[in-house]
Amino acid sequence: MKFVRPQTYRVPIFTIVLVAVATGLLVASPSTAGEKPNFLIVFNDDQGYQDLGCFGSPDIKTPHIDRMATEGMKFTDFYSAYCVCSASRASLLTGCYQPRISMPGVLGPRSNVGLHPDEVTIADMLKTKGYATMCIGKWHVGDKPQTLPTAQGFDKYFGLPYSNDMARKKGWGNNTADLDKIWKEKRWDIYNNELYNDEKIIESPVNQITLTDRYTEEAVKFITANKDQPFFLYFANTMPHVPLFVSDERYDAEPKLAYKLTIEHIDWSVGQMLKALEDNGIADNTFIVYTSDNGPWLSKNHHGGSAKPLRNGKGTTYEGGMREPTVMRWPARIKPGQTCSQVAGTVDLLPTFAKIVGAELNKDRPIDGLDVSNLLDDPKSPSPHDEAGYYYYKNGKVEAIRLGKWKLHLKGKPELYDLRADISESKNLAAANEEVVA
Repeated sequence: MKFVRPQTYRVPIFTIVLVAVATGLLVASPSTAGEKPNFLIVFNDDQGYQDLGCFGSPDIKTPHIDRMATEGMKFTDFYSAYCVCSASRASLLTGCYQPRISMPGVLGPRSNVGLHPDEVTIADMLKTKGYATMCIGKWHVGDKPQTLPTAQGFDKYFGLPYSNDMARKKGWGNNTADLDKIWKEKRWDIYNNELYNDEKIIESPVNQITLTDRYTEEAVKFITANKDQPFFLYFANTMPHVPLFVSDERYDAEPKLAYKLTIEHIDWSVGQMLKALEDNGIADNTFIVYTSDNGPWLSKNHHGGSAKPLRNGKGTTYEGGMREPTVMRWPARIKPGQTCSQVAGTVDLLPTFAKIVGAELNKDRPIDGLDVSNLLDDPKSPSPHDEAGYYYYKNGKVEAIRLGKWKLHLKGKPELYDLRADISESKNLAAANEEVVA
């Protein structure tokens, strides 16, 4: 087994500057927030920026997530830490940009690389404060026993260890024609994915038609079983990554409806979890974060989502690849009906959660995420990224940096955009703003 973050690994100097407020954890201090909240992260796979009703979708109906936005806060400038699957997930879990943990962009089945067991995840940190922890869904940062969720701070795991298009039978691709056929024929059996319950494989190939329903059932069971103690549920949907599947009662044979129906199925799932929280009397003190791992896979045509009005999608460091539709709800603290346009991202969740529960971060194990809990109280307060910057990494290198309204692309000839005035990154202002570029 090859692990990552070797002791000799050196982080670029600009990243070291970023981590003045940094972590490592496992030093406990009293919570200042009174009763500890529950944490629920709903982390989708390849969802587009526009693909929620509250983010402007013209046809996708998401009443439960829209309700969360009405009762909580919508984040318009919230980022994944990477533009594809594995690195974005490792960054969320650890609060580290990709180079610090040496995570490849995408791991395959039986990869000899995984998230090092010595890394401190959100689950590890919350367990020091007495939290029950569970991961449901797509893991994708290692499928060896030493790198599964149960070795990374989670008490329980139920899900797939990698993407649902991996381990497919020879001859089947991911082009539009194949995806249309898979949708029409419900050909889940051509994918030999393995469904895990903790460290045990319980189904192979997994029936993907039932996945979202079974994930939701497990989530409701976990919420109910832990209603009397603080818990952390990391709910990482397999969908809407291709191939798309929904339950039989939601199915329509028209492939052009596949993406719409899949997002609406996810919205139903969110509604079920909200109901479970309410039925158990713990909805007010549960902090929910709804977001995605990266932007939409645009080459999949009608099987992929929409990043409008952002530029490009998955696999790029333009906004469409990393800016995600994000909603947070926590009635005990977040006032309803608010919108935050300050910069924040998944890399900030670990230090923010640590601040909320009173876990002191160990400066000997630096991370890159910053505490953005001030935004929960006042969405117009400054983001710590206004001074520290937000970095867009790809393949171990910085491809872009955001400072306030400005975004500078560094790959090739410099490109400078004013994201407040030009969310679509359509007008390169580098030539007219040489001092900003410098």
